Amino acid sequence: MHTPFPSLTPSLIRQLDQPGPRYTSYPTAPEWLDSFSESDYHTALQRFDSRTQSLSIYTHIPFCTQMCYYCGCNVTIRKRKSNVADEYLEYLAREFDQVSSHWCDRPTVTQIHWGGGTPNFLTIDEMTRLKTMFDTRCRISPDAEVSIEVDPRSVDRDQIVALRALGFNRISMGIQDFAPEVQSAIHRVQSVSEVTALFAWIRHAGFKSINVDLIYGLPNQNIANFTDTVTEIIRLKPDRVALYSYAHVPWLKSHQQLIDVSALPDQELKLSIFIHARQLFLDAGYEAVGMDHFALPDDELAIAFRSGALYRNFMGYTINPADDAIGLGVSSIGYIGGCFSQNVKDLKTYYSRLDSGQLPVDRGIELSRDDHIRRWVIQSIMCQFSLIYSNFSDTFGVDFFEYFPDVDLHLQRCESNGLVVRGDDGIRVTPLGRFFVRNVAMGFDAYLKSQESRRFSQTI
Repeated sequence: MHTPFPSLTPSLIRQLDQPGPRYTSYPTAPEWLDSFSESDYHTALQRFDSRTQSLSIYTHIPFCTQMCYYCGCNVTIRKRKSNVADEYLEYLAREFDQVSSHWCDRPTVTQIHWGGGTPNFLTIDEMTRLKTMFDTRCRISPDAEVSIEVDPRSVDRDQIVALRALGFNRISMGIQDFAPEVQSAIHRVQSVSEVTALFAWIRHAGFKSINVDLIYGLPNQNIANFTDTVTEIIRLKPDRVALYSYAHVPWLKSHQQLIDVSALPDQELKLSIFIHARQLFLDAGYEAVGMDHFALPDDELAIAFRSGALYRNFMGYTINPADDAIGLGVSSIGYIGGCFSQNVKDLKTYYSRLDSGQLPVDRGIELSRDDHIRRWVIQSIMCQFSLIYSNFSDTFGVDFFEYFPDVDLHLQRCESNGLVVRGDDGIRVTPLGRFFVRNVAMGFDAYLKSQESRRFSQTI
């Protein structure tokens, strides 16, 4: 048995380990409506003023050459030698044209991110072609964060040099774990030497920031072998580290059935792995940002956290440099004009919608006033680990407990479990509560009682 925190008993772990949202949005994605139509999305786009408002753009490149068993992303498995990327870029341009037709002027873009899938599935020529789409339709701010996810197993040095020349300044890569027994179990094998060489290429090319993703709770993980992984990461010294909890949801991602559930760490071991890794990063000089990110003190993410400007979206914790966001590509998500929207997840349907002259919207939701209020509260808890009553009343013109008359019991339970401390001016999440901040936020989710628990991963 592993009890990594003095107040953290096995019974409390069992009590708090329940299905719950990650709150990368509110309302959460299961509450978005199939009835949200292309017409609704056009209306939302029309509310965006390209002359005065700034924009963040996410572009989804779905292609991978093989499936990683743990993956929760929307991916399409293809061989690199096929012409699928060229065809996909053609349709991306069509979607971009339809979206940008609503703009009376080229908007200022302050954040660009290419995710996937594997964006470096694209050749250098294809990357250049895609970046040109942005350059001709938008004004990219000189201090914009321009980032891309790359796969250390397939990216090459020429691509890194080309990406920097195209204006990219931050690179994110999934490592997950270096232990061979873990890599074999998740069908993702990459060596320390490959990643070390990639770091050298990135730094030599002059990128501003390197972000690394790790996952705890994978099969065959334990404190000893994950300590070895974290030690290697600290040696490489990325600017940011995201330490995500593995979400085992085979009812949503059928390929996860290939993972041997008997090899997954139990609740206590999984939490112990996280807490031990967290301490290693803190001891190495990283700052804890939000519930599962770490950043060097001079990184923009750490600065945003200290200043109260941290934001949470579908890429996890990030800075919030834009008024609105759009998503381009299959399955991509955006938030614009007070609405969340998501594109269709199937590549064939994505193409057919655009062939018929339609935007490929699958679902979405227009936020009510109550949604906006609860979203603000949940963002405060998830990002600042605090909720100040006067800030709430100044923002919405209503007393906190007048608006949430039934929340006191939830806060009492959180306080009795050691997750928050309540004061006259507000609530603050404790060091223990940071591990279970999703549980604290769940008390403000108006939809949660109606949602099926199996839609969500466990909070541990």
